Amino acid sequence: MKRSEINSIIREFEALLAKYQFVLPPFLGFTPEEWKEKGEEYGEIRDNALGWDVTDYGLGDFNKIGLTLITLRNGNFNDPRYTKTYAEKIMMLREGQLSPNHFHWKKMEDIINRGGGDVIFHLWNADENEGLADTDVEVFRDGRKYKVPAGSGIILKPGESLTLYPYTYHDFSVVPGTGSAIIGEVSMCNDDNSDNRFYEPIGRFPTIEEDEAPYRLLCNEYPAVN
Repeated sequence: MKRSEINSIIREFEALLAKYQFVLPPFLGFTPEEWKEKGEEYGEIRDNALGWDVTDYGLGDFNKIGLTLITLRNGNFNDPRYTKTYAEKIMMLREGQLSPNHFHWKKMEDIINRGGGDVIFHLWNADENEGLADTDVEVFRDGRKYKVPAGSGIILKPGESLTLYPYTYHDFSVVPGTGSAIIGEVSMCNDDNSDNRFYEPIGRFPTIEEDEAPYRLLCNEYPAVN
């Protein structure tokens, strides 16, 4: 992805959050120059990958397969300095985009439609070989539990949520004609390096072409503390 595209996407996300009055913590407004001056007191942000995240899953077609995320808070099972057992994200999914099919080995998560378009999830159980099982999927939705056939679509309108347990495959997209969606995630600790099992092997972070200066640093770009 070009840096200019990433900059534009972040500004678009900021505008969408402002529209729905979702106010971000101050560190998400730091410029790259300001990050150079931030010391060890911001270690939790650097070490636990808090902040901006724009991904095309390494496929180079963000408009079709992509997602924009902000990790607001996160613990770290691999670092005893960080004892939070939970994480929170806010995401933007454009109409026409797909977040591809995957599950988590460890993480349980609640996904919440925070505003904007309707979001449709397709669900499968993982089989013993981590393929797609042809078995009914148990759905946990705002306190209601029921079963649906494998691959069924579950539509979340603003305010509605879905609980996803480990080994539940899921992809999601915006219902056509409803516009970009703001999606929240409240979960156990998040580890994108070792807890994502994509059905079709793909990447996680984009390759960036630096055609202009960064507007915001991504969560894997913070400078080391001097």
